[in-house]
Amino acid sequence: MQTPDNLRFTRTHEWVEPAGDGTFRVGITDHAQAQLGDVIFVELPQPGVNVAVGERFGTIESVKAASDLFAPVGGKVARRNDVLAERPDLINSDPYGAGWLLQIEDAGELPELLGKEEYEKLISHAGEGN
Repeated sequence: MQTPDNLRFTRTHEWVEPAGDGTFRVGITDHAQAQLGDVIFVELPQPGVNVAVGERFGTIESVKAASDLFAPVGGKVARRNDVLAERPDLINSDPYGAGWLLQIEDAGELPELLGKEEYEKLISHAGEGN
């Protein structure tokens, strides 16, 4: 599993990174996509919708299960990755690149998020009970 150094993570397995244009790009982690299996559908909000930190903003479905997606930062949805409507498998093949979900603007104050080491510790502990 890969965990990039430049991202911040949530305990619900979303990642966030500054996109460099005042927005924050959001996706799910490599660990999350591996747990889900083959992604077959993603429901995302329209641009212009406001989301709050920790709020459900969409759903991701795989051959195994459906899971809610939660916002790691709050603000207005600037863009969504519409390519995923036709190619949801990009989440499996490139979760930190082409498989991104949203870009959020007006994030304001950023919440406490996990760094790479903290996130890796979280997922390694999650596997101990299995």
